[in-house]
Amino acid sequence: MFETVEILIACTMLGTAFLSGIFGMAGGLILIGVLLALMPVPEAMALHAVTQIASNGWRALLWRRHVRWRSAASYLSGAGLAMITWSFWLFVPSKALACFMLGLAPFALKILPERLRPNAGSTASGLGYGGGAMSLMLLTGVSGPLADAFFLGGDLDRREIVATKSVVQVAGHGAKLLYFGGLVAGAGALDPKMAVVAIAMSITGASLARPVLERLTDGGYRAWAGRLLTTIAVFYLGQGAVLFLT
Repeated sequence: MFETVEILIACTMLGTAFLSGIFGMAGGLILIGVLLALMPVPEAMALHAVTQIASNGWRALLWRRHVRWRSAASYLSGAGLAMITWSFWLFVPSKALACFMLGLAPFALKILPERLRPNAGSTASGLGYGGGAMSLMLLTGVSGPLADAFFLGGDLDRREIVATKSVVQVAGHGAKLLYFGGLVAGAGALDPKMAVVAIAMSITGASLARPVLERLTDGGYRAWAGRLLTTIAVFYLGQGAVLFLT
């Protein structure tokens, strides 16, 4: 039998997988906030990783013809270097610090000079943002703000953004699962029952989202994606302030 908290988590997984299936973003940010509120950090990170591997992996399969492999390769190279670096320093942030970092990241990008702005077509940009996004993922559980900015910053259309980001997110969340489910907390960090639920909800939500993405225009997609990113960033800043004060 499932407890009330487990049912709440399962419903959140379904809803966030559907949201991510449309925009390729935002769902993971919302889900990690719920998990961090209900579970200890290592356990929340491990379960979130399984959910996101399933969700992104299924989206990557659905949109495989639209993957931009050059952008994915540069991004993953930077992420790999960051993973190696952080493996020497097994740091787990407080919940308040994690929320502040998630909330501040999108606003910090707006003050960067033009030459440092994200560009999915640039190898150098891919290396830099891939490394930064992996660092943010290992510290907060998600790489959303930096990864979203990188893929929105180039000339990719909505299908290419969702497909390519899904590929790199599978690798990123796999690294996070290794980091928190193995190096930091050990194998006990992941509940097998909830892992199965996470996979089922992720595949279902991503499948339901596909026809919605097909009907969107590229302009509409980018406009709504930007609004979502800003809204969630403000939410995390507020949550971080509450956690810090309490």
